[in-house]
Amino acid sequence: MAGKRKTNEAGSTNDLRADVLSVLGVLKVATADQIQRLASPHLSYRHTLKKTPAMRKEARTASHRGAANDLRRHGLLVDGGRTRGNEEVRILTAAGLAAAGLDLDREPEEIGGMPKSAGRSGASHPMTVNETVIALIRPKPDLDLLVGQPAEAVAAAQAAVDAPDGIGTLTSYATEVALPVKGTWKNPAIGSARADVVVTAPGDGVPLLFIEVDNCTEEAVLIAAKFDKYMRFFRRQEKDTDGKEKPMWRTRWTAPAWEQYERVHPPVLLVFHQAGKRSATAQMERVADLTRHHWQGRWYEERGYHSYDGCIPIVATTLERLREHGPAGPAFWRYGRDHLEPLRHAIGNHRRDTYLARRRQAAREEERRREEERAAEREATRPVCADCGAKFTDDRWRAVGYTHRPESHKHLCEDCQSRAVAAEQQAKADERERQEQDRLRQQAEEEAPAQKAGRWRPRFRN
Repeated sequence: MAGKRKTNEAGSTNDLRADVLSVLGVLKVATADQIQRLASPHLSYRHTLKKTPAMRKEARTASHRGAANDLRRHGLLVDGGRTRGNEEVRILTAAGLAAAGLDLDREPEEIGGMPKSAGRSGASHPMTVNETVIALIRPKPDLDLLVGQPAEAVAAAQAAVDAPDGIGTLTSYATEVALPVKGTWKNPAIGSARADVVVTAPGDGVPLLFIEVDNCTEEAVLIAAKFDKYMRFFRRQEKDTDGKEKPMWRTRWTAPAWEQYERVHPPVLLVFHQAGKRSATAQMERVADLTRHHWQGRWYEERGYHSYDGCIPIVATTLERLREHGPAGPAFWRYGRDHLEPLRHAIGNHRRDTYLARRRQAAREEERRREEERAAEREATRPVCADCGAKFTDDRWRAVGYTHRPESHKHLCEDCQSRAVAAEQQAKADERERQEQDRLRQQAEEEAPAQKAGRWRPRFRN
């Protein structure tokens, strides 16, 4: 025990250190509070009897702060400065990133890049990225770990468990992901895009989603310019392992196949946080105007839906709305629409899906109708037995139709054929028996005179 304490002076467990590595392997920069909320959400409902929020926060984050300190002693983590709220941020070293990659089962290029000068600038952007990830995942507390806690804390935890689920788990997310317009995944060329977050959660209806976060400090023109890079990346073709060319992004991520020749690019979610001086609403609207050529679809009146062939579905929300409603709530504005809706609806094309579903249903019904017509036509030509009048079975019909397999009594059904064959065989047997009897009678008649002559032979006396 003493040896373990010497190695991990803060007394952290393997599980706690793994939590810190995994969270930082995904987020790159995070506070102990964010690590705790993602890795051990039940702790958010403990220590409710502490007098102040600061004291409660100190208590619930103590374990993960200790784990981070032990990882720092091992050279896997460094202090990355402080946020504007004076919270210490943690950053993995190169060795820490390699260790996190093992825990997350990710290659180095899948881990993503490291934000530059995150702590020195107050880490405002990485902190908003982290809060976006937490708001999308909505981690659920384990109620079994809250036994014995005050009723109010358990009730609050139960409410969180009962609330709509979020999207994916921590391993569904990656941050600071390069999207090379040229070069490679590992060494993207200058001018490539870099997604703040990439989400892959097909089980939750989000096969692939890119996220850009803005604290309302960046000009709308610069945000819109990122979509030019996104479009160049989405259009980039590359040969896959099968030797066939396909969009480069499809060589890394799995997404549903394009349907009905509509090549819709993966969706991008814009999350605005009202931290800077610019209005979040104004930012949304301005970016929508500047990116119209990337997202605007074509309306098909006769079909009742927009086609987004060659477009990028762009969706916008605020961090406040996302926190309040979650991904399942009406918090997302799909550019080109006039209402807020859940994320899964916003990134999709419900009208087109409905139209295609109706068309597929109509095609199935038409095929079923044709099958019924063909069956009726075939039934009308089905032979009937010349003896009993019963319709031929399919097997009997096929049998009499085969020219290479002669069938007797083709005008009879199977039962009547069996009886006819049996009658013929019996008749043949009877005929053979009659002929045999006739032969025996004739033979007897031929032998009778000789036998009679032998009996009347005269006897001579001595």
